[in-house]
Amino acid sequence: MSTNNHGSELVPVKFSRLARRGILLGLSLVQLVTLAIGILVFVGALYAGDGVLLAYTAPIWVLSVALTWIPVSGRPRVEWLPVACWWMWRTTIGQLIYRRHIVTPRPVGTLALTGDMARLREYTDPDTGAAIIHDPHAQTLTVVCEVSHPAFILLDPAEQERRVTSWGRVLATVCRSGRISTLQILERTLSDSGTGLAQWWASHGTHDASWASTTYTELIERAGPAGERHSTTISLALDMKAASRQVHTAGGGVKGAAAVLRQEMTTLTATLRTADLVSTGWLTSGQIAVILSSAYDPAIAATLESHGEIGQSLATAGPVAVNETWTQISTDSAYHATL
Repeated sequence: MSTNNHGSELVPVKFSRLARRGILLGLSLVQLVTLAIGILVFVGALYAGDGVLLAYTAPIWVLSVALTWIPVSGRPRVEWLPVACWWMWRTTIGQLIYRRHIVTPRPVGTLALTGDMARLREYTDPDTGAAIIHDPHAQTLTVVCEVSHPAFILLDPAEQERRVTSWGRVLATVCRSGRISTLQILERTLSDSGTGLAQWWASHGTHDASWASTTYTELIERAGPAGERHSTTISLALDMKAASRQVHTAGGGVKGAAAVLRQEMTTLTATLRTADLVSTGWLTSGQIAVILSSAYDPAIAATLESHGEIGQSLATAGPVAVNETWTQISTDSAYHATL
């Protein structure tokens, strides 16, 4: 977003389409192979058997062209084939249904998650107390911090532009080292009992029996129990391969990588302050466990948020049951779908 010359109105910015990388003419390797097969069949039939053989082989080269160029949901048909084959294989071997063995103990430091996420490991940083999630396959270490900020839409245009520019500086500073593989911003909407809203109105509201005061009090009483609150987190992932030299210097292994990640954490915290974003601290293993449990089972989210130590164990933070279909996944009390 940007402002016009008078600085009073916001001018929308239209972003260009995402660049699509391809080997030749924007086509991927799979598309090129599929297209080459169709061309070879077409040319061979044309020279070997004239029009008769060309008609017999038409299903092959027509199918090749269709698989190469006709998209389905924004993706070429040929690129759906590995997805469909993998889905059929998982269906055959029964990987679409998961039930946790509650009485079976889990190894220390592992997360009770399903699918590819079952490989994740947890390491607690001794200096900051932050929970560091280690992905041994992708060779990454990830930490999460929670930030608070004012409502962006309520700020005046000049302040909005200043904050956008400041956030750009944050990204540029954090990614300058080349050791960060991912920086993710996640905005979650959580159910709230409305107690905080009622307490704020009781402390700061004007109770003069006026029409505005009475209407606002009634609105809080009605909408409070169905209230919502927003939580914003920033996840920072260190690429252990890109930072291999620094990791080796710091002692190697996950411990050395954690020391390198700690430097990036300090940089991020400092730059967030320059962008008027308040970091409330790096999440511990218990806090991450609550987030995971709330994602898989939103029905208990409010209970976990308001009751101290309940559910703050990564060993039990995963779902109890998962049923996966082609269009959605159901976990405990939630349904998940990508739109």
